[in-house]
Amino acid sequence: MEKEDAIQPQAGANFDYEAHPKEEGLQLNVGGRGGTQRRLRNYQVTMIGFCSGIGTGLFVGTGAAYAKAGPAGLLLAYLVVGLVLWCVMQSIAELATLLPTAGSFPHWATRFIDPAVGFSLAISYGYCYTIAIASEVSAAAVIVSYWTDLTPAVVITVGLVLILAINLMSVRFYGETEVFGGAVKVLCFLGLVIVSIVITAGGGPKHETIGFRFWNNPGPWTNYNGITGPTGHFLGFLSSFVNASFSFIGVETVVITAAESVDPHRSIPKAARRVTYRIAFFYVLGALLIGIIVDPRNAGLTSGSDNANSSPFVIAIKEAGINALPSIVNACILIAAWSAGNSYCWVGSRMILAMTTDHQLPQVFGRVTKKGVPYVAVIAAWLFGPLAYLSKSRFWRRSQAFTWLLNLSTVAGLIAWATLSFCYIRFYAAMKAQNVSRDSLPWKAPLQPYAAWFGFIGSTIITLIAGFPVFLKGNWNSSDFVASYIGIPIFIVPILGWKLFYGTKFARAASIDLWSGRLQDGEIMEQKNPHQTLWRRFVDWLF
Repeated sequence: MEKEDAIQPQAGANFDYEAHPKEEGLQLNVGGRGGTQRRLRNYQVTMIGFCSGIGTGLFVGTGAAYAKAGPAGLLLAYLVVGLVLWCVMQSIAELATLLPTAGSFPHWATRFIDPAVGFSLAISYGYCYTIAIASEVSAAAVIVSYWTDLTPAVVITVGLVLILAINLMSVRFYGETEVFGGAVKVLCFLGLVIVSIVITAGGGPKHETIGFRFWNNPGPWTNYNGITGPTGHFLGFLSSFVNASFSFIGVETVVITAAESVDPHRSIPKAARRVTYRIAFFYVLGALLIGIIVDPRNAGLTSGSDNANSSPFVIAIKEAGINALPSIVNACILIAAWSAGNSYCWVGSRMILAMTTDHQLPQVFGRVTKKGVPYVAVIAAWLFGPLAYLSKSRFWRRSQAFTWLLNLSTVAGLIAWATLSFCYIRFYAAMKAQNVSRDSLPWKAPLQPYAAWFGFIGSTIITLIAGFPVFLKGNWNSSDFVASYIGIPIFIVPILGWKLFYGTKFARAASIDLWSGRLQDGEIMEQKNPHQTLWRRFVDWLF
């Protein structure tokens, strides 16, 4: 498509913190355009990044990974996965800054790879996020049981109603709820960091100095399933990849906010540069502290209680003789679960919206309210949430269901990382084939296209080795094999079906559309900070 075919600038658009663009000037369903409105402020975009990255994976999920890999294995796994994520984020942030389209991910795959891939990405990524609403809401019911015998159905109902209500309100209100959830989780983690340092230094009630005791005994590595030596250590390291990946999956969703951000040219690159570093810092620091304060042989790490009792931080706090903190940590985990369910509904609805812009779903799913909320898509995504009631059914084994959902969401997220990295590779090839300089872009990501290739290869490798334990001698389990790899056919089958039915072709670099969907003059409001004081500079750096 030639540049003159791009969407024309919207005349008379007016942007400020309270106003929103006049949608009648936009050509919807062209270049990924949807009917949503730009209402998310920069600080909300930043905090959504925090909310998406810090959750139960950090507070609880690290325990199982630590038991399998040991202090050094856990630390190395988070470093490697964090590096892959950084490369993915740089790639998709450049695309989002240039093309802040509705739902972003499926549209890019449709545009830069093949419509069949875009359709499949929306199916697998959207499905696993929407189905996870039920997992998080049922997890909240388990967490509440830590304090009371309140009927789980009541907790599930309250959680589902709140999630639906928030997602049907203006996206700005959704952004504020994520700011609250993110603030609670960040403060909780910072508190755990301080407590961990106090414990290891001997400042707890027992006044026992720990230091790096567990790095010496049992050692920096664990023996995987009794396999000793370097082989066992390496397998333990590999086994922690799934848990580490699950912890990081979701950070990329901050890029989806580009279509509803008032200033995506500034907020998205900022998120790519800073949110990724902060999330990686939290997890790397968290992994280091866990390796200091907890013995990897502690049975509580793999208890599967789904609440604070299996958190490595809480285990260390209890063993140090501090009795008041577990309830506080459990409350933070409850907020993290609710925030995750809220976010999953939002992401799922935007995947559905993206499919309407690419004419892969009936246009009724793209209908929006006066405030730009895609209410039909929100309700469709939310309808997966009531599956949480099955968690109390005698036909539902929660531990098995959680394992399946964990693997489904992790594999779907990793496949999305690989697909999005490949989207950037094709975008880069199109820029080169059409003699378009990257200097013309609003923001250029560093180390491209090498970062995209590293993200693509790294994500693919982690996906393929996710279920390696079933291939070890004597470990074969059909259920575990399906749970580990079912996400791959869920991604491939829709591609084949769409291509057979519609006969779509792989996008050629010379003909890829690089223009439609770009922001035009008057469509965004650049948020400026006068930087008159040191405090203002700090706030601008923070958010």
